[in-house]
Amino acid sequence: MARDDALMESRLHIANTLFSWCFFFVFTVLFFWFAPACCADPYLFGVTIDDPWTDQPAIHQALAGHTIQPTARVVFDEHVAASEYLAPVANIHSASLVMGEILDSFYVSSYSVQEYLDRVAEYLDTLADHVDIWEIGNEVNGDWLGNTADVKAKIEGAYALAKNRGVTTAITFYYNKACYYDKPEHEMFTWIQNNVSEELKNGLDYVLFSYYEDDCEGVVYTREYWQGVFEALHSLFPHAKLGFGEIGTVTEASKAEYIQRYYSMNFAREYFVGGYFWWYYKQDCVPNSKNLWNVLETTVNLANKGDTPPTTPGNSVVPFVKPLLLQSREDD
Repeated sequence: MARDDALMESRLHIANTLFSWCFFFVFTVLFFWFAPACCADPYLFGVTIDDPWTDQPAIHQALAGHTIQPTARVVFDEHVAASEYLAPVANIHSASLVMGEILDSFYVSSYSVQEYLDRVAEYLDTLADHVDIWEIGNEVNGDWLGNTADVKAKIEGAYALAKNRGVTTAITFYYNKACYYDKPEHEMFTWIQNNVSEELKNGLDYVLFSYYEDDCEGVVYTREYWQGVFEALHSLFPHAKLGFGEIGTVTEASKAEYIQRYYSMNFAREYFVGGYFWWYYKQDCVPNSKNLWNVLETTVNLANKGDTPPTTPGNSVVPFVKPLLLQSREDD
């Protein structure tokens, strides 16, 4: 009888061991299958879509066709209910990660503080399942956003609402050293020092800035110059991931060079995540038969491998410091 009990106990032990290993195997497979879809990768191959409603199949195909999974920043239009975005954002999210831009900077002044915060809460709650990163403020130091005290209240309130919901936050500044003219208080670093709270400096997940050469006297900065800018920004936001938040040009002949110059730029700093977020992705890369889609795809893949140095406008070689370390779909 004791022998039978021992045999039974041995069989139960074996069964439990097999169950444990099977459970571990299934959990591991499911984790690595779903993790890329549910969690924002720390490195961002960003593009911007300012109209997610039209050409939805072509948008999906363009995003899904990239070897490196993109993060599509969706610009939420003014005075549009969040529910209107459920279908188009879900379409985009099935092909890429999503960063939701609460409101473009141009329209921030048309909202009171309370209206802005109501909008933030509405969008956070409605689109929670389809947005991986929330851009709580866009080009916030721009002089066109209205009263600075109101802008501060908007971004601080938006940050609080986002953090209360446990979501990933981003903010975008406007780099304007060559073009702030007679309003020095709106220069990016000056504005940050004077208006961004310590809570945001220490708590934001992503800190980005836009730079448009077309807006700023056509100034093209070197890679070394930008590295200095990011180092200075890191000293102010020591815990945040940093990157370019918007780039683009309306000059057709310059678009390919512009994409190659910025998306190839990288720095040997753990806080630098790329970003870039080409503003005209919908116009220039959808459908993916357009030439600029191929330019972007090739540039990002080469940058990720780190085997082809970019060039400055003067064709001087800018050496790679490290690959972009973006996750390939082949590894998902």
